[in-house]
Amino acid sequence: MLKFRSLLLGHLRLPRLLPVLALLLMAGGAMFARPGNPTEPMRTRHFTFEYSTTVHPAPQGAQELNLWLPMPHSDAWQDIDQLEITSPYPYEILPAQHGNRVLHLKLLSPPAADFTVTMRFNAVRREHRNPLQASLPAQARNPVPPADADLARWLAPDHLVPLDGQIRQWAQEVVTKAHATTPLAKAQAIYNHVVSTVKYDKTGQGWGQGDIYYACDARRGNCTDFHAVFIGYCRAVGIPARFSIGFPLPAQRGTGEIKGYHCWAEFYTPETGWVPIDASEAAKDPARRSYFFGAHDENRVEFTRGRDLTLAPSQRGEPLNYFIYPYAEVDGRPFAALEKQFRYEDVSPVASPTR
Repeated sequence: MLKFRSLLLGHLRLPRLLPVLALLLMAGGAMFARPGNPTEPMRTRHFTFEYSTTVHPAPQGAQELNLWLPMPHSDAWQDIDQLEITSPYPYEILPAQHGNRVLHLKLLSPPAADFTVTMRFNAVRREHRNPLQASLPAQARNPVPPADADLARWLAPDHLVPLDGQIRQWAQEVVTKAHATTPLAKAQAIYNHVVSTVKYDKTGQGWGQGDIYYACDARRGNCTDFHAVFIGYCRAVGIPARFSIGFPLPAQRGTGEIKGYHCWAEFYTPETGWVPIDASEAAKDPARRSYFFGAHDENRVEFTRGRDLTLAPSQRGEPLNYFIYPYAEVDGRPFAALEKQFRYEDVSPVASPTR
């Protein structure tokens, strides 16, 4: 087996921590508050994660198999460390769109037996809160970080989230009804509309694709559908909004298997910077509706950002609607004979050594 191990050095971590430290400090050294509790500090979660993919044999006579796996990334809200990949065949890790990373494996004359690729890593996930600084005293506000380089992309349509006349009309009706005039107020109105009118319901067919017309018609779906409406309506009224996907962790600490993905969103205003929201979690738990406008809890890990994704190297099939599960092609055609498993285990924080 070939094994890859990546250690994120301390001097590389510090720049990523600066935005977090900035959020923790106010004038006089006070701590920014989570909505609803002015004294509670930001929460963190330490855990290990395992992502395993088993590839079944390709059809007889196949000439080439390509496999892509999404790779987690470190940013201001999570640290990924102790990355270890076990594979029976060589692979490469490549940068992709929007700061994403991709593991790619290419096999000529694919094997006639199953093989498994496993990714393991340690993660520290921090609660992501934006204090919506417009409501804070001037002396308590933090400098707003610059928007990312893809800001224009986060105003553009996705394949299943078009910005046609009908979507623009519906979005404008929502903000007009709420008498919203600022970008922050418009985003709040859209969030309230989505949470109030869409039901978390994974029955029937059509849900889970993030098709804005399906969600607007059926008024139900999963996280992908909720955030298709939120992102589409924000973009339709000129507010950049972006999509992220990863895995949820149960709030109760422990160990176990994770059955499926979770996705969420952020929107941008010059006054606030990027603001996290989670409309589907708010719909499932109405008591946390206010919290999830301006916050993501620590019970998640992010893998990729954006939709309509081209991988690295580019796949021959269509852009991926989103990328969280393994994707493979055999002789240039999508290959679905893959099994996947995801597991987590909470661990105790490791104290930094004293000097």
